[in-house]
Amino acid sequence: MSNKAGFEAFVATAHELADAAGAAILPHFRRRIEIENKASERRGFDPVTAADRAAERAISKLLANRFPDHGLEGEEYGHRNPEARFRWVVDPIDGTRAFILGMPIWGTLIGLLDGETPVMGMMDQPYTGERFWSGQRASYFRGRDGKERRIKTRTCASLADAMLTTTDPELFVSAKDKRAFRAVRERVRAVRYGGDCYTYCLLAAGLVDIIVETGLKPHDVVALIPIIERAGGRITTWEGESAVRGGRIVATGDPRLHEQALSLLA
Repeated sequence: MSNKAGFEAFVATAHELADAAGAAILPHFRRRIEIENKASERRGFDPVTAADRAAERAISKLLANRFPDHGLEGEEYGHRNPEARFRWVVDPIDGTRAFILGMPIWGTLIGLLDGETPVMGMMDQPYTGERFWSGQRASYFRGRDGKERRIKTRTCASLADAMLTTTDPELFVSAKDKRAFRAVRERVRAVRYGGDCYTYCLLAAGLVDIIVETGLKPHDVVALIPIIERAGGRITTWEGESAVRGGRIVATGDPRLHEQALSLLA
């Protein structure tokens, strides 16, 4: 969208939503909390907690007041106004496993779609006081000191020099996906597992070079797309298509690295 005032109103609302979600989540963090398993398979584990639901309710209530005609796609409570032009796509706690283990590498994801185009994204980590978001032409970070800084991906022209992350290598289930991930992993300098949305923002900030994932949902990725792209990176499916619907995703800080990764993954 080209309307600067309208865009700034959306960013201001995202900050309010993140504040409200953080206030709902933090009383539960590093406390004993009931965990529900949403996984349909007997051996699967897809946890959700009262903190997830409280945060999404807080976001939903505030958003209904600010933009009642907008849509909302939430992980826990589904869709509202799904035919609206502007739809907010939220994951109140991306990285619930890390959350229940007391590890502060989870985050609240708040994304905004104009049709099927991600126009704004935010990732908030309220425990550490870190927030990443996209402007219209750049991406930004704010820490506990309250200072806003522009962030940018770093130059890395070769997989041989790259630092790669993925949330969990066991999520690559099919033999084809395992081979594709291994082909990339064997060519990079170093690999680190874990991190969920947090590592995508570290990529935008120039600390990670490549992320390879599979099985993502829209609420896992919509907010991260504009943060990465406006910091200078690329994020697509393994086929090089839009990442907005999730699936098998690759993100890189250097576009030259992206082409190398796609040649191994596609």
